[in-house]
Order: sequence, then C-alpha cells, then structure tokens
Amino acid sequence: MGFLRGKPVVRIAFGIMIVLIILCGICTAKRVPANFVFGDSLVEVGNNNYIASLSKCNYVPFGIDFGGRPTGRFTNGRTIVDIIGQEIGLEDFTPPYMAPTTTGNVTLKGVNYASGGGGICNETGIIFGGRFNMDEQIDYFANTRQDIISSIGGPATMRLLRTALFSVTMGSNDFINNYLTPVLSTPVQQTVPPEKFVGFLIARFRSQLTRLYKLGARKIVVSNVGPIGCIPYQRDLNPSAGETCVALPNHLAQLFNGRLKNLVPELRKNLKRSEFLYADVYRIVDDIIQNYESYGFQNSNTACCKIAGQFGGLIPCGPPSDICPDRSKYVFWDPYHPTDAANIIIAMRLMDGGSDDISPTNIRQLVQS
Repeated sequence: MGFLRGKPVVRIAFGIMIVLIILCGICTAKRVPANFVFGDSLVEVGNNNYIASLSKCNYVPFGIDFGGRPTGRFTNGRTIVDIIGQEIGLEDFTPPYMAPTTTGNVTLKGVNYASGGGGICNETGIIFGGRFNMDEQIDYFANTRQDIISSIGGPATMRLLRTALFSVTMGSNDFINNYLTPVLSTPVQQTVPPEKFVGFLIARFRSQLTRLYKLGARKIVVSNVGPIGCIPYQRDLNPSAGETCVALPNHLAQLFNGRLKNLVPELRKNLKRSEFLYADVYRIVDDIIQNYESYGFQNSNTACCKIAGQFGGLIPCGPPSDICPDRSKYVFWDPYHPTDAANIIIAMRLMDGGSDDISPTNIRQLVQS
C-alpha cells in the first residue's frame, strides 16, 4: 500500500503516459511509401544521361555540392524534389527511371521520370534531340506500375499508389524551348496567339493528369511555371529589358498559370478521391528574386556558373565556366536553374507554406491526410 501511495506510482504513471504518447504518434503519423516524379530539368536526376540528348549535365561543375560529382541534376546540389523527398522521410533519393539499377524493390519507393528538355507538347525540346515529354513519362510510369503489380499484386499496388506522393513540374520548356524558339525558321508565336497556345497546353495537360489519376495516382502536386523572364538566359537574350525581368516570357507564364490554377481544383472536384495541389512556384521564386537579400542571397539575376553574357546566360554551364566561390549566395546556378540554396527555400515553402504558396493544403498536410 505504501508503494502505491508513494512517488514510484507517479513515476509509473508518467512512464505510461510517455509510452502512450509515443504509441499515439506511431499510430497517427503516416509514412509516405513512395515518391513518383514527373517533369523537366528542374527536377531531373539523370534520365538524360542514358539517351542521345543535347540536354545533359553529367559533367563538371554540375554536382559540385552533391558529393563533388555530376549525377545528371541540373544544379550544384539537390533538386527541389530531392529536398522534399528528404522532408517526407524517404531514406534515399528517388532514382532515375533509366538507371539500370532502378528495378525490383527499388521501384516500390518511387521513380523519377523527369527529363531535361521535356514538356507538355511532344514537339517541345526537339532542338535537343532525345528527351522524354510528359506523355512518354506517363508511359514509363505505366511500365513501372505493371512491374510493381507483378511483384506485389494488384491490390497492394493500388494501396501503395493511393498513399504515394506524385509531383509534376512541367510547362517551362513549352515556352522557352517551343513557343519562344524558331521552328522551321518560323517562330510559333507569329502564327499562334498566346491565348490559343496556352489553351492547347491546358487541354493537353488536363488529359495527361487525368491519365495519371486513372493509373492510380491520388496525391498529386502540380507546380506552375516560374518567372521564366527572370532567368539569366532570358535576360541576356533580351538586353533591352535592362536590369528588369523580360516581360513576354513572364506574361506567357502568367497566362498559363492562371488557367492551371483553375484546372487543378476542377480535377480535384471531378476525379473522385483525388487530392491535387496547386504549387505557386512563380510566386515563391518571384518573391526570392525581389527580396533576395532578406533570404541571405547577394545575387538574384546572374548565373553562378557562367561563361559569357552580362548575366552569364549566353552559354550553358560547363568545364570552362567561372564558378562563384559561395553558391549559397546566388539564386541561379546556371542560365536556367536555381542553386541548391534557392531550391531549399522553394521546397520548404511547398512543404509548409500557406495557401498563397500551395493550395488547398501544403505537402506536409497532404502526406498526413
């Protein structure tokens, strides 16, 4: 009786409470089983290494801050999806589909199908030769899905896909390497009005995202097109813009984003039990560029890896390039892509940001739902 009335019972009660809290956390926390990635060079991790393509980065100085070696990531370190994968608890980076080691049980944790130069349109990026557009990437996912079914069965595969995270980062190349690029000596923009081109993109994207849903995807993050008129490539290509971002590319991105912002809730409503999110990457990157000093950057308009041009945007990054000594102080790594430091900010705002950054919920809330 003395034991029950004394301090040991308090310790026992406290211990039981701690155990219950831990068990409750284990029961309520949801583990993301897999991460499937679709997109362009902003999220590629090496697929183009295995095909005949001019859109490659499997050479120095790419990867200088990723173990000091190039992997096929178009940045100095990690991509946005690499960082998100780490945040949702995945032990390894999601591997490229084309890697010979991406087979068997590896695919159960997700696959990255992204390809530099790829777009919503099949014609996009044709100047690079080999690249995987969105239709091809979904075809490859269908192959992976069938392999998983063969491995663990249909019902288990459907459960895995329902709880897996899917992300789609497409559209930039449809402007940079399609609409704004001469095709057969005649620029598309001279024959197709911007509204019509954007309407075509949205219609095609609707079909592609619907197909992804029909293959089992449910938690799907769709990123909009960033402020492409602010990248060093566009700045050097349009010197008349001076120190400001180039108006036309940004206008096109905003046209597309406006339509995409309506498409995402439409899909969420019409496709039963789907959880589409609209990621406003344009807003996030524009905020970083406009307020770069508050984020700890010293430069928001020039490529860290540069060869030629006022902003280092005229020639792609490569072995002859000059490299800034502190990549964490630059928003842009090369003429087109953010640095690891900028990618961290983008990724974390998608993970934990409010509805102005990503809606109707953020990624952390999505994976817990």
